[in-house]
Amino acid sequence: REVDVLRMLSDGLSNKEVARRLHISEHTVKYHLSSVFGKLGASSRTEAVMVGIQRGIILI
Repeated sequence: REVDVLRMLSDGLSNKEVARRLHISEHTVKYHLSSVFGKLGASSRTEAVMVGIQRGIILI
């Protein structure tokens, strides 16, 4: 799910939109984002997407 959330971030979706598409709560989206930030060493959504691209998690 974390990868799904990260990929949707790269599409510019808000937490609310991600939650709707994945049929999960916004709280769960925020939890996944917090986990992604920690694993990638990112401190922002933009940084997380950039690291995801660099590591091949997100394809452009």
